Amino acid sequence: MNNPDLTVAPDPRTAGTPTPPAPLYLRRAGTALLIDFSTGEPALLHFGADLGPGLPDLALLRDPVPHSALDTPVTLGLIPQASSGWRGRPGLRGHRNGRAFSARLRLESVTADAPEDAGSAVVTQTDPDAGITVRTELRLNDGGLLQLRHSLANDGVDPYTVEELAAVLPVGRAATEILDLTGRWCRESHPQRLPLHQGTWVRSGRHGRTGHDSSLLLAAGTSGFGYRHGQVWAVHLGWSGNHESFVDTAADGRTVIGAAELLGSAEITLAPGSRYETPWLFAAYSAAGLDGISEAFYAWFRGRPHHPGAVSGKPRPVVLNVWEAVYFDHRLPALLELAESAAGLGVERYVLDDGWFRGRRNDTAGLGDWYVDEELWPGGLAPLIDAVNGHGMEFGLWVEPEMVNEDSDLARAHPDWIAGPAPRPEAGTGGAGGRLPERWRHQQVLDLVNPEAWQYIYDRLDALLSEHRIGYLKWDQNRDLTEMGHAGRPSVHAQTQAVYRLLDALRSAHPGVEVESCSSGGARVDLGILERTDRIWASDCNDALERQTVQRWTGMVVPPELVGSHIGPTTSHTTARTHDLSFRAITALFGHFGLEWDVRRLDPAERGELAAAIGLFKEYRPLLHSGRMVRADEPDPALRLHGVVSHDGGEALYALVCVATSFAEIPGRVCLPGLDPDVRYRLEALYPAPDDRRAFKHALPPAWLDGGIEASGRFLAASGLPMPVLNPEHGLLLGVRRVGA
Repeated sequence: MNNPDLTVAPDPRTAGTPTPPAPLYLRRAGTALLIDFSTGEPALLHFGADLGPGLPDLALLRDPVPHSALDTPVTLGLIPQASSGWRGRPGLRGHRNGRAFSARLRLESVTADAPEDAGSAVVTQTDPDAGITVRTELRLNDGGLLQLRHSLANDGVDPYTVEELAAVLPVGRAATEILDLTGRWCRESHPQRLPLHQGTWVRSGRHGRTGHDSSLLLAAGTSGFGYRHGQVWAVHLGWSGNHESFVDTAADGRTVIGAAELLGSAEITLAPGSRYETPWLFAAYSAAGLDGISEAFYAWFRGRPHHPGAVSGKPRPVVLNVWEAVYFDHRLPALLELAESAAGLGVERYVLDDGWFRGRRNDTAGLGDWYVDEELWPGGLAPLIDAVNGHGMEFGLWVEPEMVNEDSDLARAHPDWIAGPAPRPEAGTGGAGGRLPERWRHQQVLDLVNPEAWQYIYDRLDALLSEHRIGYLKWDQNRDLTEMGHAGRPSVHAQTQAVYRLLDALRSAHPGVEVESCSSGGARVDLGILERTDRIWASDCNDALERQTVQRWTGMVVPPELVGSHIGPTTSHTTARTHDLSFRAITALFGHFGLEWDVRRLDPAERGELAAAIGLFKEYRPLLHSGRMVRADEPDPALRLHGVVSHDGGEALYALVCVATSFAEIPGRVCLPGLDPDVRYRLEALYPAPDDRRAFKHALPPAWLDGGIEASGRFLAASGLPMPVLNPEHGLLLGVRRVGA
């Protein structure tokens, strides 16, 4: 950072105080953060719309003092605290064996970028009486995404216990509604709304992983805010362990939105001189609805130097995962046939899923024994890998390194490596066993906080990657971490950090290998795991109807190139619904596209249609994985429209989807948002064919459907086009290109 402003600022409410430092004002991409230091405490005055280059005298903006209240205005601090009169949720809860329970943090220093380049800062606060120092990092990225995290140091001579250290931001008074996400297995990322009232709305995740019901995005906004309209303030905690997110409205009308790691009893007790660092809080503001929130997150993801393809230029390969084709039935002839069939369709990555390692014939045994099963694979994996590579495809492999079956050589050799509420005896000691958590999918959690267990898993994965041409790991994690403990103490925090270290070490040793984060589908989708992986598996459900919602709302935070999205079998294995290929393909296109289907059994017509869909994805892949995501606020709940528009406005791809029977006989005119209003475009229906009677239900289609139409971006956005009558659970893919391009 340049031009640092390092000014000591004791509380100016006492006599003889020096002049406080200038306010901290970060501005980027239409978003601003304003922090005032005039009271000696960093005061959060504003997070939201850019306030312009000039600021008024902030001393004149201090709140009045009401009756029956503190004698001075209450400061909403960067870390809200009772010592300043804040009566909402505190930013810090901690103590020294029951003492020093109420901190009085005051500004020690501010280090910030020069005013003309104000995008980051470090604010340091200290409380000498409590013996703690808190350092806060702030980064406002070029796309308008704010990052915030705290680091608390124990300056005292005895241990300090941290119970919670939260990151919060103010929400504008115009916000009247809360939106977050919830879900379950095979139904992740579903939205729920409620009015914003006085008090605290809290979402807790105690899964030891992010969780199927994770909010992923917690937002507050103006009444009725939608995809393309309204003011929205939103946060996401980049952490894969236990966590809480919340919106807190105090009696004085001020509202904060924030999140924190959810810590177990005495889980973080700091020795003298040690520190605790919070996960990053990611926050965005939009004056143009939820699409503006997505744009800020997407810009951050795509601006990372390690974003997939950023260095190599390699496009996201079309994937075939064999799970729903063969499950645990790993016979080489069938797998070779699958590889040949997939390559003929244009598949670029072939993934062998669960069932390849020792003792693994079902999900009750074998986890932890990460050796190729010699009985099942007498020649090892080489014959399959060679065939896959020979077809021009990359080979990928499924692993679940964080778990262990009790029926495994590893568990028998090292029962003490199984995590739980009480220490476990070592093998052969004859001691009574410590109580284990309840089984989940017949498995327990491997205690990676134990250095020996961590090293064993690292060594086995390193050997697999060193001995085989593996370009991709599907890294699964199939259970909650209930009663997660190491040496009798809660250890979700330490286990999460151990998993991060494991991924970091393997990525460093094998930089060319991509990793997918799967966790019973979408139970570990967060920016902490996505800093170390190349995509997420949004759901174990490949039903296209369910996926329309799962992908739409996962995509609020995560760009499509990082969201695994596959065409499943004609009849879904998880819902028993049957869908035409066109609907399944249109749904899968808007993500990291792939197949999870036994493609050996296709008839010629179906095979030709699938190959054409794969070709369509490859044609539009550069746009889908770089453009702006747009979603329409459709008045008809049966219809959904989403699309991707190139940043120069030159082309776009839209999907109109009918998810249920409509209240209207015809859809009417549907508007296409996001195009350049002053550019003339040609629009065509790409898929399915206009005469497809499975998809369409009308006596006479709209005149433009067969042959396309030319119109301005302004016309398409404001007037729209009459759309065909779609049967429920069908879609229409629309291609738009600038005329003359």
